[in-house]
Amino acid sequence: MNEVKTRRAGSRERRSRAPALEQLPWGQPQTPFPPLEVFSAEQIDQIHDTSMRILEELGVEMMSAHARTLFREAGATVDDVTGCVRIDRNLLMKTLATAPVEFSLTPANPERKIQIGGRALTFGLVAGPPNVSDADRGRRPASFEDYQNFIRLAHHFNIIHVIGNQVVSPLELSSETRHLDTYFANLTLSELVFHCTAIGRARAMDGIEMMALARGISVEEMADDPSLLTIISVNSPRRFDAEMAEGLIAMSEHGQAVVVTPFTLMGAMTPVTLPAALAQQNAEALFGAMLTQIVRPGAPVVYGSFTSNVDMRTGAPAFGTPENALANIASGQLARRYNLPYRTSNANASNVVDAQAAYETQMSLWAAVLGRGNLIYHAAGWLEGGLTASFEKLVIDVEMLQQMSRLLMPIEVNTESLAFDAIAGIATGGHFFGAEHTMDRYQTAFYHPMISDWSNFETWSEAGALDATQRATKVWKQALAEYREPEMPADRREALMAFRDRRKKEIEQNGL
Repeated sequence: MNEVKTRRAGSRERRSRAPALEQLPWGQPQTPFPPLEVFSAEQIDQIHDTSMRILEELGVEMMSAHARTLFREAGATVDDVTGCVRIDRNLLMKTLATAPVEFSLTPANPERKIQIGGRALTFGLVAGPPNVSDADRGRRPASFEDYQNFIRLAHHFNIIHVIGNQVVSPLELSSETRHLDTYFANLTLSELVFHCTAIGRARAMDGIEMMALARGISVEEMADDPSLLTIISVNSPRRFDAEMAEGLIAMSEHGQAVVVTPFTLMGAMTPVTLPAALAQQNAEALFGAMLTQIVRPGAPVVYGSFTSNVDMRTGAPAFGTPENALANIASGQLARRYNLPYRTSNANASNVVDAQAAYETQMSLWAAVLGRGNLIYHAAGWLEGGLTASFEKLVIDVEMLQQMSRLLMPIEVNTESLAFDAIAGIATGGHFFGAEHTMDRYQTAFYHPMISDWSNFETWSEAGALDATQRATKVWKQALAEYREPEMPADRREALMAFRDRRKKEIEQNGL
């Protein structure tokens, strides 16, 4: 923390030497384009029908006895010996009919409220890696200081809307209580909606209670105006973990958003063919979505997809592949079939911030946007197939997300934008640099990049010949220097600290 204070103290001097980073204003992009479709309506019906056969004939193993009871009471066929739950398709569709088509999430600062669903795009920070990397210190185990800096950057960059589940895992902190420290950091260092860890009921409830304290409202009031989301991962093929089920139940009971995401890698967790992978993913995602509606009809739920393929020569996961892109697009078709918001991811498998990291990320990002992903997870900072969070990659991703956001802005076609008089006012063979139409608009006419260097080779060389990754290093350091911690009423901060400290003692004495 001393380093952070020193950095803040010297930030004014640094800002005097470098202009403040230019970025787009806070807001969620809205896509004006129709979604791309990989499959015909008839083919989607075939995938749907296979998914229904999986649920009716094969079923899903539910490891939580509590959840099996809820399914049985709702009309599903349950075998408590094997844990298998089978669901009739008519029962499934009737139950899912209560799920909202879209919903909003309100953090402590209501100005950072986000919409999930419809045409809105929500970009999330990388989540879960045990390692972190930057150009100065290389790849290393993540620390809590790293975690806090990622949260500061997420707050500072307007194109980031959601904080994922433990951006990095601060390994020096106890695995039993680190969620309390990360929740506290999320709430005090940023004003963003964040992912509430749902490995068991206790961690989910801690997040719900802490967000309610930060908002200054009761847990009951927050159930009708949700603030949090969680990712529930299905252990493909067709196994639902007990702790994840209990976390889902706690979140849905309290009206918070649940994103059900099977982890399906073609060739490993599913058959190698895309239609089969999608049919299995679909069955698993709808199984979890149904549980949210059994628990609380109308609870916010998101259809999640994380389907990609493995390298069949090594078994290693691959991302940003053509198959991954097709799955990103096709999964959006499935989500819309059930009138559910759609979560996908922006991933790559590169070990370093290089051309591979960029082109695989662009492949994933374009597919996520064209498939109308409403929640695009791991959108900034993901590296090494999710094993590393990178400061430089975060900045490069922010650049790409901003460019995508600018591309989605509507274009006005009118007398001023058609500029016939400006065209008529310039002689043939002339130029428009000094034209009145240009001078009135040049400052805002085009996107201003944070990283791209458009100077000629000689000028670029004289400035140090920095490549994009080296320039990204300068940007994230400048962003941390510019960062300002958001204000929070003193009584709310004190309440959060007291809750964190009390729960740590309870967990240390009694366990989760």
